[in-house]
This record gives sequence, C-alpha cells and structure tokens, in this order.
Amino acid sequence: MTSPESNESKSIEPSAKSSTTEKDKAGRPGSLLVIFLTVFIDLLGFGIVLPLLPLYADQFGTDTSGFVIGMLMAIFSIMQFIFAPLWGALSDRIGRRPVIIVGLLGSVVFYTLFGIATIYQSLAGLFITRIGAGIAGATVSTAQAYIADTTDNENRARGMALIGMAFGLGFTLGPLFAWFAVAFSPDQQTPGAGPGFVAAGLSAVALLMAIFVLPESKTADSSPNAKKWYDKAAWIVAFQTKALVYLLVGFFICIFAFASFETTLSLLIKGSGNFENAPFNFTFQQVCMTFALIGLMVAIVQGGIVRQLAKRISEQKLAVAGAVIEVVGFAAITYAVYAASLGWLFGALAIIVAGYSCLQPSLYSLLSRWSDPSQQGKVLGVGQSVSALARIFGSGLGIPMLKATLFLPYLVASILMLAVAIMITSAGRSGRDFSK
Repeated sequence: MTSPESNESKSIEPSAKSSTTEKDKAGRPGSLLVIFLTVFIDLLGFGIVLPLLPLYADQFGTDTSGFVIGMLMAIFSIMQFIFAPLWGALSDRIGRRPVIIVGLLGSVVFYTLFGIATIYQSLAGLFITRIGAGIAGATVSTAQAYIADTTDNENRARGMALIGMAFGLGFTLGPLFAWFAVAFSPDQQTPGAGPGFVAAGLSAVALLMAIFVLPESKTADSSPNAKKWYDKAAWIVAFQTKALVYLLVGFFICIFAFASFETTLSLLIKGSGNFENAPFNFTFQQVCMTFALIGLMVAIVQGGIVRQLAKRISEQKLAVAGAVIEVVGFAAITYAVYAASLGWLFGALAIIVAGYSCLQPSLYSLLSRWSDPSQQGKVLGVGQSVSALARIFGSGLGIPMLKATLFLPYLVASILMLAVAIMITSAGRSGRDFSK
C-alpha cells in the first residue's frame, strides 16, 4: 500500500519537471541571439551572390535559350526542396547543433568554390557551387526547429519572427556587401571573385559562432522536425475546399511571378553579355544598390505600412489590393522596358514591392484562418511546398522568357496577378473563417 506522502510527491514531480522545462525554454535568449546571427550571416552571404549570379552565368557562357541560366537560378531552390526534409530527419536523430554546423561548413566550402569558379569563368563550376550551397542552405528549417525547442508557446512566435528578420536583413544588406566587394575589385567595375570570398568569410564567422557558442537544443520532448516532400493526406486536406484551392493556386502564381521578376531583374538592368539589346546599362555596383533598395523597401512596407493597414483592413481585401497593385507594377515595368525609362523602372519597382508586401503575408494569414484548426499544420505545410515549387518554376522559366522578349516575364506576371485578384475574390465567397 502506498502512503499519502508518496502519492503527493509523485503528483508534484511531473509538474515541477514541466515547470522547469518551460522555464528553461523561456530563459535562453542567448541561444536565440546566436541562432539569429548564424542565420543572418549565412543569408547575408546568399544576398551577396543573388544579384550577381545570373550576370556571372551570362558572361561565362553562351545560352541562346536562357534555360541554362534559368536552371542555374532554380537549382538552389530544388536542392533546398529536396534536402530540407532530410536535414530535418537527421536533426531529429543526432541533434540540431551538428546539422546547423555541417550546413554552415558547407556554405563556407561552396562559397569559396564559387569565388574560384568566377576566377576561372566556369559555368559548370557555378552549377556545382549552387547545388552545394542549396544543400547546405536547406538547414534553415533546422534553425526553426531549434527555436521551437528553446521557446515556450508564449514566446515561440517572437522567436520564429527572428528568422524572418534574418531573411529580410540578409537580402537587404547582402547586396550592399556585394557593392563593397565590387568597389574593391582591381578595376572597380567587375565583381570578380570578391563577392564569393566575402560570402565564404561571413559564413565562416557564423560557423565559428555555432561551434563555440551554440548549445544543443534537442531534448527528449522536442517535436519532430522531419517532413515529407509529399504528404498525400495533407494535400487531400488542403484541396478539399474550393476556397483553399483558390488560395493555394493564387499563392503559387504570386511566388512564381515574383521569383521570375527577381531572377531576371539583374540581367534586364545590366544590359550586357547576351542582353546588349536591353534598354538599361547599369554597372555591377548599381545592380547591387538596386537590389539593396528593393530589400529595404520590402522591410519598410511589410514591417511598417502593411502591419498598420492589417489592423484596419481584412486580409482578403489587403490580398486583393496587393494583387491589383502588382498588376499595375508589372505593367509599369513592361512599359519601362518599351520606353527605356529609368523613372518608370524605379516607379515600377516600388509598386511591385508594395503589392507583394501586401499580398504574400495576407495569403499566409488567409490560409491559416480558413483552415480547420485541427488540420492547420498540414495546410500550412502544403503552402510551404507550393511556395518552394513556385520559386523553382519562376526562377527556371523567367530567364527563358526574358531571352524570348525583354518585357515578356513582366507582361505574363501582370496578367497572372490579375487572375490572382479574381481567385482571392472568388475564394472569399466560399471561405470559412475558423478563427471567429
């Protein structure tokens, strides 16, 4: 027979253990700071390379169709799509910290090889390095799992926001670092190997931080991080209602159009190599500054203006407004190409960024609100898969369209965004808001 005292102690121990666990999770701000810095510095390296990559490829090879450069841009996203679940499964077995360290080590190696490939002007070398960097960069989902391990429910959203902040700062400041790398090149005009080596150096700093400062986060009660590429049950759930179908298709088109725009912009404004008939003739430094300006505009509009608008306007109206704004923006950049007008070009960039900043987060929010709470995780997972696939196709097909006709990617995007506005409006007629 058990004494009352032993019963009392048994009933208290799990509670105390749970309380301690939650306290430990809430009390690791240092770990979150290290994760933020490692992700930010790694993405800073990616931001350095992004605006210059298609220009390197266009210089190093002759590609009349544009499909080779398109695949070079798409291969990074393809590798992330394939390897993110594998890294997730591995981190569930051996821990988050080793996976993050291996990913950062891969970034150091492949950004170094990227710099070497630019010295030898090797298109094949660029492909190898982008494949490797895509595999290494797929560990970002493991960083998200680290945050989930080290935060309680109350602080998790703020912790995950750090990843979004790291992305935004990396894409904003990365092109500025590329600008400095070009500025210190021998002729101060061509980027050479500098951006690749700078990116490798930054990743090396992040690697050292992960090795010497970052503790392991995985415990016995950590949630699994592995996800399937194709979860049949999740896709069935996501496509069982008309409203969610409209939203997911609209989400695909939105990301496809922006990825196509993002991939082709540097080739359009540089106007050299195989694109000498382009109406603009930016220097490498001006290309970097243009991408930095876009990143800054996204941060300002999405982090400031859209957050305020979201308090007064429903997500559906904000999403429709964003799609319509993008219709105007892509039409404006089409005219900018036709008229060879810098004023129209930069006006169009501001409009496109404003529309995307309204549309993309609103679609994510609608997917969440219009999903049954018991199935919400599956639907949002499908949304992430749709986003990854859209980025692959947008990156892969944008440059071939640009090769065919300079304004074709933007004309197609303008028409597609009109379809998105119609889809979101139609979805609102049958969508059910489960949050009310």
